[in-house]
This record gives sequence, C-alpha cells and structure tokens, in this order.
Amino acid sequence: MSERWKPSVTVAAVIERDGRYLLVEEHTPEGLRLNNPAGHLDPGESPAQGVARETLEETTHAFTPQALVGVYLSRFQRGAEDITYLRFAFCGDLGPAMAGRSLDQGIVRTLWLTPDEVRASAARHRSPLVLRCMEDHLAGRRYPLDLLSTDAS
Repeated sequence: MSERWKPSVTVAAVIERDGRYLLVEEHTPEGLRLNNPAGHLDPGESPAQGVARETLEETTHAFTPQALVGVYLSRFQRGAEDITYLRFAFCGDLGPAMAGRSLDQGIVRTLWLTPDEVRASAARHRSPLVLRCMEDHLAGRRYPLDLLSTDAS
C-alpha cells in the first residue's frame, strides 16, 4: 500500500492598515521572499490560535483574528519535493509590538505595502497565495470564525 497523502496545514494573517498590507521578508531555499505572516499549524492548536502565534513570532505584534478570509489549497514543487498546502487565511486586529520580542529566525523584516506594490512584487512572493489572499480581502471576503470548529479532544 502506498503512503497516505497528507497536506501541510498552514495559517496566514492578512493584515491591512491605512491602505497597506503587512508582509514579512524571509529567507527561503529560493532566496529572500515576501509572505503574509504565516506558518504551520502546531499540534493541539486551533487555526485561530495558530495564526495568532505565527503573527506574533514573525512580526512581534499580537494579532486577534476577527474573520476567515478564505481556505486555499496550493501545490508546491521543488525538485523531487511535492507538497500540498492547505492554508487558512484570517484578517483581524494587529496590536502594538510587544517589548522584548525579536523576529522569528529567518524573518529579515516586516513591510507595509500598498496593494499595487504587493501586485508589483509578485515574482518575489513565497507563493501565489500571498496575492490571492490580499485580493480576496480587498474583495470583502469575510467569513465568521465559528465556521471553523476545533474539537477539544
């Protein structure tokens, strides 16, 4: 029997303030790339807890998710590596930077970009989902958080 296929579950924050979107510049095997504050869901976390944790780690800011922007499936291939990502993207409230915190390893800096700047930088995006999530947010896509249910088990 072949190995069972399992997508990698990720969470991402789509954060807009004053017409600009918060992205992180990070080291990847493909070089410096731009991404939403995002990362893998950890065992025992709900997607909302995971996006709050990842945003804090990658930006030093607390993040409170208010709505789900969308759920995305994306396939990524690097050489023989073939990964499918299942991404839960949230929008919400960004708090102030937390004193004493530093950016997560691999994160170079945070940037606030206009939608046109995000579009113009698409060749540097970690994945096509960076742009897709921003466009869905701009289109007003918002779903209630209770759409997602996390069993306490």
